[in-house]
Amino acid sequence: MSSDRADGPCPAAAAPGSGPAVSRQEFDALFETVRTWGRWAPADRGAWNRVTADRVRQAVARVRSGTVVPMGLPWNTRAGPDNRKPAVHRMTDLGDVEPPEPSTHKDFIAADYHGKAVTHLDALCHIAYRGQLYDGRTASEAVDAEGARFGAVSALGPLVTTGVLLDLPAVAGIRWLEPGQAVRARDIIAAEKALGVTIGEGDAVLLRSGHVRRREELGAWDPDTASAGLHVSAVPLLAERGIALLGADGDSDVRPSPVEGVHSPVHALAVAAMGVPLLDNLDLEALSAATAEAGRYAFLFVLSPLNVPGGTGSPVNPVAVL
Repeated sequence: MSSDRADGPCPAAAAPGSGPAVSRQEFDALFETVRTWGRWAPADRGAWNRVTADRVRQAVARVRSGTVVPMGLPWNTRAGPDNRKPAVHRMTDLGDVEPPEPSTHKDFIAADYHGKAVTHLDALCHIAYRGQLYDGRTASEAVDAEGARFGAVSALGPLVTTGVLLDLPAVAGIRWLEPGQAVRARDIIAAEKALGVTIGEGDAVLLRSGHVRRREELGAWDPDTASAGLHVSAVPLLAERGIALLGADGDSDVRPSPVEGVHSPVHALAVAAMGVPLLDNLDLEALSAATAEAGRYAFLFVLSPLNVPGGTGSPVNPVAVL
């Protein structure tokens, strides 16, 4: 498998659909199978407790060229079908507010970032299923108008670990997966074999579907209606491998959801059952090119969310170091 197959004129494959359908009974059984409640202390760091000092050292030892690749999307202030609540950026000082020397320039930024346009981290308080957060905490008791008292982003701190890129379009020799295409366990295993990587305990797994490339070439669409991502049947494999973080250039869920009545089933399984925070809306195009050039798809991964007490997540700009 070579990188020029993914960059050539080969058209995108037709999406086979987001199924098979999963009943609520089957989904609830799967939730119980993968949940890790009561396993760690502190509980509101969830699967990040897997990242020991030894795993940090192992991740740092992967650095060879020193190439640094950021994965955050540009701050998006333009409304669109995938950006219903645009981020805010405005200037507050053009060198005319404070005393004259030295002149200063200041700005203000804000975002309702849990959407489809801002690269962000989902903390463990962000998702509840059947009224419960991770570790069985009652959501209505843990989260109120002042923020979260359990599972807040401030409890997570930074993450330094091994990152693994599952570059599915590169494996298939296509430009992107079509919206609605589901990624299953067999696809993950095939990607590992083709890319020469193996997902291990404490790893940050990044799923590239080519979402950003498709948007750049064909224009924006509503990812709530259709997006490539994981089918719920793939989650037990990731649970078995003991991952610490799951990220994607979409939001990890295939849409439409294959589970009736559950709009984001992978979010429910990863965050609420497994204690695995999620990274949504990554830009993995530069990382795809860099890993293909280096011929290796595991690297040092560094993430430092904002320290927001009670926060449900954070805008982020994670980096890979090859």
